[in-house]
Amino acid sequence: MSVLEMRVPSPGESISEVEIAQWLVEDGDYVEKDQAIAEVDSDKATLELPAEESGVISLKAEGGDTVAVGAVVCLIDTSAKKPAGFVSSQSVEEVVEEAPIVVLAKNAAPPSPDPVAKKSYASGTPSIAAAKIMKENGISQNQLSGTGKDNRITKQDVLAAMAAGFSSNDAQGWGGTRESQPQKMSMMRRKIAERLVAVKNETAMLTTFNEVDMKPIMDLRTKYKKAFAEHHEVNLGFMSFFTKAVTEALNLYPSINSQVDGKEMILHDYADIGIAVSSPKGLMVPVVRNAEQMSLAEIEKEIKRLAIKARDGKITPDEMTGGTFTITNGGVFGSMLSTPIINPPQSAILGMHNIVQRPVAIDGEVEIRPIMYVALSYDHRVIDGKESVSFLVKVKEMLENPERMIFGSKDPVEVLLGL
Repeated sequence: MSVLEMRVPSPGESISEVEIAQWLVEDGDYVEKDQAIAEVDSDKATLELPAEESGVISLKAEGGDTVAVGAVVCLIDTSAKKPAGFVSSQSVEEVVEEAPIVVLAKNAAPPSPDPVAKKSYASGTPSIAAAKIMKENGISQNQLSGTGKDNRITKQDVLAAMAAGFSSNDAQGWGGTRESQPQKMSMMRRKIAERLVAVKNETAMLTTFNEVDMKPIMDLRTKYKKAFAEHHEVNLGFMSFFTKAVTEALNLYPSINSQVDGKEMILHDYADIGIAVSSPKGLMVPVVRNAEQMSLAEIEKEIKRLAIKARDGKITPDEMTGGTFTITNGGVFGSMLSTPIINPPQSAILGMHNIVQRPVAIDGEVEIRPIMYVALSYDHRVIDGKESVSFLVKVKEMLENPERMIFGSKDPVEVLLGL
């Protein structure tokens, strides 16, 4: 018998231990090479642990255990042969994706559901691997029948049901049991909680607000978005405009691009902008390095690359550390106004919100314009009120006059006249 020891890889510098968030396989399962077998939490990111070889796995750690980097967490018997009838999750996903779509004629009776789909489903407790697949695909327990011990729902039960399809009557809803279920917070979530509480306790955080007329940028996007997408192979979004405006304003007000280190204030001669993105694991903040040197297209491409990696759980700790300023967009979720919390050790964060048609006064006339409220939270220990307000006003001016981003913070006419 040939046995491979699988050890916990280092997810990044300064990380000495991780937590086994959950096993995606069960003890004794056959696994294929490069198959994700576990999710590992550090205090900065959640990473998938792939099988180094194919074989039968033997788990040496429990879900929720904290283990040192380099510790053995499982063994793989590489001499074991693939069992007959083994179906990988990838194979089932392909079957589900290729399943034909049946369109019914008007008033036609629906076809009889597949025998597997019209079974009387029991609500057995799912295994860890089964629960992951169910969560990813929006499947509830009452849609499945468990074949494991004590009606336990196994991974194969979920995969088989997905391949067969579900009845439209299998709707999810409240269980009505009045039960409560404790759920352990991940290491990353616990670390986020600690840092947020520390920010509130250790900084003199204040927030200043303003509003931005988004019509100039929206008109510019409407005019050039097709040509921009064809030329640069990426869509022109709002985030690149905000990032560019922020980097120009940070150049004028460097204290907002600083951090406190003991009795010193560290000023940065570069702008590494953290962009808060939503992922299945929660809010993550990947960093766009040297954003002050990037064009709009380069910013859009980098944000897209980092957002995809965060969504797929492939973002690395190094890609989420070292930012000097953060932008967060609550508007994508419908937020009208909020007070963002500083992302330590940074000294400020800009919050974007949703765009709403509002009546505003333009040259003495009332017009309806697309308005966004923006908020700047800052550490009053190193940033004065005048600087914070002036910074936000400068961001507003450049967003309402996008051509200023081409010439920095100056008006194009001033550049032409050499003023």
